[in-house]
Amino acid sequence: MSAITPFEIFTDGACQGNPGPGGWAWAEAPEGTVHGSGGEARTTNQRMEVQAVLEALRAHADAAPGSITIVSDSTYVVNCFRDRWWVRWQQNGWKNSKKEPVANTDLWKPLIEAVQRLQPSFRWVKGHSGDRMNDLVDRLAVEAAKGPFDRPAPAPVSPVGEQSSLF
Repeated sequence: MSAITPFEIFTDGACQGNPGPGGWAWAEAPEGTVHGSGGEARTTNQRMEVQAVLEALRAHADAAPGSITIVSDSTYVVNCFRDRWWVRWQQNGWKNSKKEPVANTDLWKPLIEAVQRLQPSFRWVKGHSGDRMNDLVDRLAVEAAKGPFDRPAPAPVSPVGEQSSLF
């Protein structure tokens, strides 16, 4: 039986306005030469933080269970797994502690499946604090937020009762 080689993946999300154009990125430590990024025309910072981790785990789907440590400056992501929020969300029919629908379930559900399969650990890093790898994924996410995007931004929704066309 061969030994598992542990490794770290740094992740970050960025948004130009919230909501607005956003980007996500991940990079393998220690050099960041293996990395990925992408973005959406209209999104939120929290969505991009979750998307970054999901895409990192998708890119490492063949990693040995327990070999990955995700390093993120998002307490939203880190606390979800450290404090096992996701277990309560599932038990409560995807409602949060305020009995409101959990935001971003379209991302959380596949991320939770990937976490259950790959069993990564999670570590929080303070953002914009001079950590070289965190700064790298921040730059990649900010750059990805500039586009181009695979999908155009959704059309704005007109308020109820407001005429959206003259015809």
